Amino acid sequence: MNISKIWYFLLCLSLFSCNLRKAKSADLGYIQNIDTIQLAAQSAYTNTSLQPGDQLVITVSAPDATVAKPFNQNYDSSEYLTNTAPSGNQIANVNPTVGPTYIVDSKGEIDFPYLGKVGVQGKSIEDFRDDLKSELLRYIHDPIVTVKRTNFKITVLGEVVRPGDYIVTDGKVTLLNALGMAGDTTIYGKRDDITILRNENGGVVHKKLNIKDANFINSDYYYLKQGDVVIVNPNKTREKTARLDPNAGIYISVASIVVTILALLFK
Repeated sequence: MNISKIWYFLLCLSLFSCNLRKAKSADLGYIQNIDTIQLAAQSAYTNTSLQPGDQLVITVSAPDATVAKPFNQNYDSSEYLTNTAPSGNQIANVNPTVGPTYIVDSKGEIDFPYLGKVGVQGKSIEDFRDDLKSELLRYIHDPIVTVKRTNFKITVLGEVVRPGDYIVTDGKVTLLNALGMAGDTTIYGKRDDITILRNENGGVVHKKLNIKDANFINSDYYYLKQGDVVIVNPNKTREKTARLDPNAGIYISVASIVVTILALLFK
């Protein structure tokens, strides 16, 4: 056996492996050109609007707790108040998981005590809160209204460490936040080919984003909305390995060991 050929084969294999690692290393960075990109004003956070299926916890507080109680589905509104010294002003507790709960129906409305059907669809939480407070002024002096959406959910799938559904309590989440919650992309994820699915106007739209290019921060899809699905698509390496025998890695390792042993024996 020609020993020089064996050593030549091992050298080529080693060089190929080094080049592959170098290529993968260069492909793993986020927003690589952020220093050269001017981030547009649209990258600023904009509140997502309420929609059917949203679950809202709405608490109403007032200096006289007994007056506010009927507007809290008979919850004791004093549970949501704390006094701040020295003025003693009352502020609402911001716990989003406790309190009177309302589900936005298919018409984009909730059924609120005494007020009846109240439209919420298309409004931000802040706008809805202000509108509700204006309505309550007819019944309560100086009401304090707190609105929290408790089922803001996004889904992250594909080449990430922990795919699944994620609940975001404050309803504010970026694509990078979502990837962080899912444990980041795997080495097989294409960071220049991430798909976002979104429900809009009764249909599903999709957008492809390249998070290696800082321009994606200026996209309307940088901040995620309720129900968005993020899919990290697999790279060619993953696609190829998916088509291979699952034991192919073992076979290659064994073959490499055999070649090494032969090289040592015929040295």
